[in-house]
Amino acid sequence: MSLPRNAALAGCLAVVAALTLTACGAAPEKADNKTATGKDAATATSAQDFGGLDALVEAAKKEGVLHAMALPRDWANYGALIDGFTQKYGIKVEVENPDGSSQDEINAVTSRKGQDRAPDVLDLGASFAVSGAQQGLFAPYKVASYGDIPSAQKDDQARWYNDYGGYISIGCDASRVKNCPTTFKDLLKPEYKGQVALNGNPTKSGSAFGGVYAAALANGGSLDDIQPGIDFFGQLKKNGNYTPVESTPATVEKGETPISIDWDYLNAGYADQFKGKGVDWKTAVPEDGKYAQYYAQAINKDAPHPAAARLWQEWLYSAEGQNLWLKGYARPVLMTAMEGAGTLDKAAAAKLPQVSGTPVFPTEAQQTKAKGVLAQSWGKAVAG
Repeated sequence: MSLPRNAALAGCLAVVAALTLTACGAAPEKADNKTATGKDAATATSAQDFGGLDALVEAAKKEGVLHAMALPRDWANYGALIDGFTQKYGIKVEVENPDGSSQDEINAVTSRKGQDRAPDVLDLGASFAVSGAQQGLFAPYKVASYGDIPSAQKDDQARWYNDYGGYISIGCDASRVKNCPTTFKDLLKPEYKGQVALNGNPTKSGSAFGGVYAAALANGGSLDDIQPGIDFFGQLKKNGNYTPVESTPATVEKGETPISIDWDYLNAGYADQFKGKGVDWKTAVPEDGKYAQYYAQAINKDAPHPAAARLWQEWLYSAEGQNLWLKGYARPVLMTAMEGAGTLDKAAAAKLPQVSGTPVFPTEAQQTKAKGVLAQSWGKAVAG
């Protein structure tokens, strides 16, 4: 599974602990998403700008559908978020290619411009959110809680903002692996031959990108130097420990990827998902490669359902939506604000994987540089 999936992170995490895209397709017949006063959802920069939340809800209901991509139901509790939105507003959420990557989402936005098949909203990895904004693909929109999102976790033009995050972790099926690894150094041991996987390709997947960055930090690299992480996976490949099979719930259950480097909220979720299915899934945040990051939300500038796209964002950044991510072991971006307001689900927060110390986060410039190095070096490092 690879996914959506910004800028530097700050504060909140430390507080509590293949789809072929084509250019075919008819132009959409858009619902009338204007208010009685002529406000157009496609240009609205906030609910207030559109005439208020009630007006936005009415316009979104007229559209009746929201197009999304790369949102697996078992990723950070997205199933509950999708169902909750539909139950609350009566709007159907159509998710195409749920196991797709951030790059798949960007490709769909650019190749399907003007089509009703284009995604309305995107959930993107850090570097993809930044590059998408630079390409002018996203619509500026401030959700009602925009002011509570820390400045370091949002675009100053509101073209994207962080939604939920987590730490890179090592997941392991203790029913198949005698001694589960807890550090990147452990992964080099001969006993893990053919068992170590990433959740996707790091040039396309935010989670895999984070995995390589964490490996770099564990092997003498830095946020300015991701090459040691690439070299580490090259070494894993050379000694036979790295498997090119991309980790998904299906590969985990089948035993094809008994060790998976992935976000802690996904690995923690596997433990619940596979109880009673012969999988004893353990999660460890490696002390030698402590790396955390958020994913980010964005609205397609040419969204075929612009009102539904904006209402979806309002739902995700409500206390109800943020707590649903938290129940999926992900750390919501409004966690600190909600804790202060007394709206945080404390029981869900207490179940988060424990992490000591403070993680480090890359800046936009560092992410852009790392993405470029990966594009040039990854294939060669793990080829063969």
